[in-house]
Order: sequence, then structure tokens, then C-alpha cells
Amino acid sequence: MDKNTTIINTIKQTLPSVTLLENEPMKNHCSFRSGGPVGVLALPADEASLLSLCALLKENGITPYLLGNGTNVVFPDEGAENLFVLCTGAMQSVRLLPGGEISASAGLPLSRLAAFALEHSLTGLEFASGIPGSVGGGVLMNAGAYGGELKDVITSVRCLDLADGTIHTLPASACAFGYRQSRFQNGGNIILSANVLLAPGEKEQIAARMKELNQRRRDKQPLDLPSAGSAFRRPEGYFAAALIEECGLKGTSVGGAQVSEKHAGFIVNTGNATTEDLRRLLTLVHDEVLRQKQVSLQPEIILVRP
Repeated sequence: MDKNTTIINTIKQTLPSVTLLENEPMKNHCSFRSGGPVGVLALPADEASLLSLCALLKENGITPYLLGNGTNVVFPDEGAENLFVLCTGAMQSVRLLPGGEISASAGLPLSRLAAFALEHSLTGLEFASGIPGSVGGGVLMNAGAYGGELKDVITSVRCLDLADGTIHTLPASACAFGYRQSRFQNGGNIILSANVLLAPGEKEQIAARMKELNQRRRDKQPLDLPSAGSAFRRPEGYFAAALIEECGLKGTSVGGAQVSEKHAGFIVNTGNATTEDLRRLLTLVHDEVLRQKQVSLQPEIILVRP
């Protein structure tokens, strides 16, 4: 009996609140819509189920790969043997705390967090209303748009330390936030929830700002085709999309993956793209921009290893 079969049986026997999907195609769980099956995809019913699952996996020497909305992660075509945990289905609570602070679980979509802030006439999250990721993924990457970043409003992050199984609440100052980065990218912690502090505002003005930013997003970004968001990080002193367009790469395709004709900062799936198509196109764009502009673009898309 292999390790996967053993742990599957153990989870089924001891954690009935965790749903297991075996050989699950990961193209169903990422916004680029590519990727083969993984050995096991676990769906905990709530935070308590997640904590119990992580403890059980630790006892068996297994480190899980946690997923949020899958909006900037892509899976290998040949699949992967890792045990993946999908958090967005269960961990979606949000509540208002005294003083304009909001506590949100890691699986909550950022758009719903922004809508909750609007409902309570709190300003500061308008930039996040159109970001497709989850709170956990947003904290991990310090998600941002239109001049705002999550680090601007986060006060603390509650996380599970995978090494010893303890839960910590870290102040924002201890999270090492930077441009599209945080301390949580080292894989040692699982984000459970985050608190944000917002300011009182006028609901009509907040709604108008969200409407304006979302219209700008619809006008400029290729939202009609699957993508994994911005393909490359913004290089210091430049804009990735401008560099790519100046190099004549707009519309360039490898298989079903294409540099968007609407916004060169996005790579879209025109209908049948594989993850290998995406990887090869990322490499092509990187090499051509380096050749022409002497700028090395770094991918923002996370490519999961087999």
C-alpha cells in the first residue's frame, strides 16, 4: 500500500468532515484552466477541519500544498503526486470588529471582503473589489491594484506554524510585506485569517470608486478569456506590459497560450492551452525582452512542479 493510499484511508476514517477528491483534474481549480490530475485534493469543511487535517499530515510526514482561488497558480499537464488542500469552499467567514477593523478568513474572496467594507461604509479596500483571488492568496502575494496594496490596510495575520502546529497572530510589521511578497511565501506557515483596519467613508463615494476601478479593469484587461492574472512582476523602473508591447510580442502565441492582444501584461488561454504552452511562452517573452531591453522579467504566475 503506497503512502497516498494509506493517508487517504486514514483521513476517511478519522476526519469525515474533510472531503477527498482523488485524481482530480486541476484545470478545474485554476483560472488559466490547464493542468492534469493530482493524487489527492482535500476540501476541509471549516477551519477546525483544516487544523485537524494539517496535524494528521504532519504526523505522517506530509507537507500539504494549500490553494486559494487558484488565480495565479498553474498546474503541470502530467499532474502531481502532492496532497493539495483547497480552502476557499469553507473558510469564508467575515466579521466587523470595533473601530473599523474587519476579520476575514483566508478562503474569503477579496471581492467579498471589499463588498463587506462597502456595506459598512468603510473605505480603503476599493482597489481590491475586482481582484479575483482570496484573502489568503492576497496576503501571501501582498495583492494590489490601482495604487493600493493589502499591506496598506492589514493590521495582523493569524497563521498556523507547520513546524510545531501552533497558531500565531503576527502584526503586519512582522509579515515582511513587499511588492508581491511576504514572509508566508517560504511555506512554513498556513494563513488562516487576516485583520484589516479601514476608515469611515461615504457609501456612495466608496461604491462610485469601486465602479470606476472595475470599469477600468473591464476596459483594459482580457477578462473574457482564462488567464492567471498578470504574467510578470513589475520590474523596477518599468512596466512589464509596456516592455512586452514595445518588443512586438503582443498577440504572440505558443499553442493555445497567447500574449493578450488587449493587454500585453496578460497571457490568456485561447481555448486549448496546456501548461507547457504557458511555460514556453513565458520563457519566450522573458528571453526576447531581455535581448531587446536588457530587462529580466520575473514571472508572477506560480508554476507548480510535478
